[in-house]
Amino acid sequence: MTTITQNSEVFEALSDSEIYKDYHDAFTKATGLPLTLEAPGENDMRLRKSPAAAPFCSLMAKSNASCAACYALQRKLEESAQLEPKTLKCFAGLCETAVPVRVGENLIAFLHTGHILVDNPEKAQFNKIAKELIRLGTQIDLKQAEEAWFATQVLSPAQYDSLVRLLGVFAQHLASCGNQLALQRRHHEPQSVRRARKIIALKHDEELSLASVAGAVNVSASYFSEIFKKATGINFVEYVGRLRVEKARNLLQNPDKRISEVAFEVGFQSLSQFNRAFKQHAGMTPSEARKPAN
Repeated sequence: MTTITQNSEVFEALSDSEIYKDYHDAFTKATGLPLTLEAPGENDMRLRKSPAAAPFCSLMAKSNASCAACYALQRKLEESAQLEPKTLKCFAGLCETAVPVRVGENLIAFLHTGHILVDNPEKAQFNKIAKELIRLGTQIDLKQAEEAWFATQVLSPAQYDSLVRLLGVFAQHLASCGNQLALQRRHHEPQSVRRARKIIALKHDEELSLASVAGAVNVSASYFSEIFKKATGINFVEYVGRLRVEKARNLLQNPDKRISEVAFEVGFQSLSQFNRAFKQHAGMTPSEARKPAN
């Protein structure tokens, strides 16, 4: 089993674990802040879509232009948080933090939180933010944006630093449980689903159907559909789509590759199909995803 596959199994086990779910529930209720556990490079904007997300961030998530800026920030944040927690500020001055979860030498996931201010909001500062929103072409109502920004939770730098250290302790706890949880998950996952996921990982760039994969693991299509969703939490089509989009994200970082080339290279049958799937899973278009950070 490759390191990448092992890391993926550990991540999935952690994200589905009661340990993470209980901590997530306690953290968000105690702090009012969002918290997500994301695989490296996933960048699917879940933090901004969380029920606990700051009103301003939720508003920004409705704009493709601001989504691209947020995606670039998250990518930069994860690049700098490979070994230890890091905090960056977005163009609106809101903090976002990534805390690495490492099992041995392997980076398994990031705990993401933030969407708070560590300085009291002032009108002069928002005027600069408004100019940036206009420059980005967000077409967001500035009055609504101002109200949402001034409603952002404010913590002192010391308070926020304590929360980040708390997440660091939890990340260590998750890491210590990771391999054991993955092993337990492997024992409970049907062999046919394990085999199917390996087939999908190897042949994601080919035309895949539920029936063909079910046949390859020697079960009926209807039974395979049922056990695959039960084991992974999503249906077959969504699983394949997510995997292909994840592969596409990496390929889009190569400016010499046309978007159409990336689409067919990861297994989509048409550019329109690729654009729809990418928007659904990444929260932005492929063109927006490859824009460099400002």
